Amino acid sequence: MIENSIISDHFTVEELKKLKITPPDAKMYKKIRSNWDSVAKPLDGMGDFELLTAKIGAVLGDENIDISKKAVIIMCADNGVVEEGVTQCGQEVTATVAENFLDEKSCVAIMCRRAGTKICPVDIGMAVDTPRVEKRKIAYGTKNMAKEPAMTREQAVAAIEVGIAKAEELHAQGYEMLATGEMGIGNTTTSSAMTAVYLGLDVETVTGRGAGLSSHGLQRKIHAIKQAIAVNQPDPEDPLDVLAKVGGLDIAGMCGLFLGGAAQQMPVIMDGFISQVAALTAMRLVPECADYILASHVSEEPGANILLKALEKDAFLTCGMRLGEGSGAVALFPILDFASDIYHKMSTFVQADIVEYQPLD
Repeated sequence: MIENSIISDHFTVEELKKLKITPPDAKMYKKIRSNWDSVAKPLDGMGDFELLTAKIGAVLGDENIDISKKAVIIMCADNGVVEEGVTQCGQEVTATVAENFLDEKSCVAIMCRRAGTKICPVDIGMAVDTPRVEKRKIAYGTKNMAKEPAMTREQAVAAIEVGIAKAEELHAQGYEMLATGEMGIGNTTTSSAMTAVYLGLDVETVTGRGAGLSSHGLQRKIHAIKQAIAVNQPDPEDPLDVLAKVGGLDIAGMCGLFLGGAAQQMPVIMDGFISQVAALTAMRLVPECADYILASHVSEEPGANILLKALEKDAFLTCGMRLGEGSGAVALFPILDFASDIYHKMSTFVQADIVEYQPLD
């Protein structure tokens, strides 16, 4: 563990805030924007991707942006609230899909192969063991939050530490950019619960059908979330309390990825609704991590747009996706590669002997 690995099983929020996160390089951001203006194209012709590459360069502290080595980390965990009938399928699906990641039989695994991205499924809390998925298990699934806290505060802390450690490891292996993903039956239920608590919104406003619930199933899901909040009374001002009482181990692990990535000065691409909840948790714990988190897409889950506004993040893709697994984040990678190649390889006005465009008054 490096200097920034200050989390222990007995840490407090105050101790977590000692995590050293250096602000992105503002001068580098301006330099990269200036470099874009010298490329032989209309000013701001690449639109938001000029802004995004400048943000990435500021995070990396280098105008020669290199994001060739990327990884998506998929936190796999089960959720006890599945007992309440909030999903179409059972917990056994989590482990099956986790194994499929390694066989390139899942959606995001196929996308990763095409995008040249490393895929890293992590068993942070699946209900069963699997032979090949990296095991960092905190518990064999969470408790049923409709009856009791999903996990202890100590388990939430340990799961955050798993994410921080994974970010450290990948940074040490030379990876420049991370993406967050998850796999866990029932995790839109935990995400909706956390969103409702954090933002003080009605459960109905932030709860969707997940992987495809019927109208009756959706009502069971809403009822289970309301019951979980009533039973546990999570404190919206205490992110660890919310996470432990109505969250999931996958969400905690992704929270750690956001924090660990920021501590290592790595941009972390946020996937959809569930990743957004993890990002909000990270930002409420350590606000300085916010500039290292980049949004990929707008999920179809009803809470997604609400969370993006709360996070003050603009997503780059609107594709109607609601798959999870980090698929939306990985979908952004090839476009980032396009933008990076244009930034590095396109002729400048000087090289092309073309008069530069001038900013309009």
